[in-house]
Amino acid sequence: MPLQSYRGPLPPLDAGQATLSAGLREDVIALAQRIGERNVFIPTKLHEAADYIQAALQRAGYQPRRQWFQVMRTDCANLEVELPGTSQPEQIVVVGAHYDSVSGSPGANDNGSGVAALLALARAWVGRKPARTVRFVAFVNEEPPFFQTDQMGSLVYARACRQQHQQVVAMLSLETIGYFNTAKGSQQYPFPVGLFYPPQGDFIGFVGNTANAKLVRRCVASFRRHAAFPSEGGALPASLPGIGWSDHWAFWQVGYPALMVTDTAPFRYRFYHTPEDTPDKLDYDRLARVVTGLDKVIEDLANH
Repeated sequence: MPLQSYRGPLPPLDAGQATLSAGLREDVIALAQRIGERNVFIPTKLHEAADYIQAALQRAGYQPRRQWFQVMRTDCANLEVELPGTSQPEQIVVVGAHYDSVSGSPGANDNGSGVAALLALARAWVGRKPARTVRFVAFVNEEPPFFQTDQMGSLVYARACRQQHQQVVAMLSLETIGYFNTAKGSQQYPFPVGLFYPPQGDFIGFVGNTANAKLVRRCVASFRRHAAFPSEGGALPASLPGIGWSDHWAFWQVGYPALMVTDTAPFRYRFYHTPEDTPDKLDYDRLARVVTGLDKVIEDLANH
């Protein structure tokens, strides 16, 4: 990977990051505590989560569009907002996160953290005029039993983009990004990946398959230029456990470049897919640092 990961004490949060940290906490609490478990098996909660996301985007000044489809006789929707590109509008950068949680879990980290980051980034982009079109999309039905099936929201979305001959040039999936642990031995990996990466779970990861190595390297380089926060990147065989475990997989299926931004989920977070995945487990200050770095990554993808 290009450049070097940040190491050493983290600098103090600036005023903007402190405000961002509080906002991230508020959104995660709303999704994982006030709403709680949200999926098609509890349709009222799934719809409440979608309404919360829509209202947040509307307050920011957007007019969200819903892409509806039915699963198990339940109306499901992906939610999308768009900033049209100025000079290359036909080229599209998608930033996405799934808002459903797995059965039996309130889903604070998986994936309240990703949705909170998505909302924060969308708010930060209000009024910007990128060269390429930028979309922020909240996906439904990422979790089992719909994962990697025709009922997965991101696959429905990606296929629609392909059918409409849209030119998605990059997709970032924000997946379980709020837990960090500085203790040695806190980070696990599928064999033999651990031979090449740090033993402590204090970094944010950029993960893709080998076909998307160029995008992974580009995003890692951008993040490392702009963010004083540890980061790792991997363009690894898709057959390895975890490499395709999010909505970026859906974009691979139709030939779009995509990667996952993640804290590595079950390889670090022992509360993954459990009732204990609650808002108190997350580190919102570190998450704020990640979000400010991702803002610059998206800016580079959209303008250069």
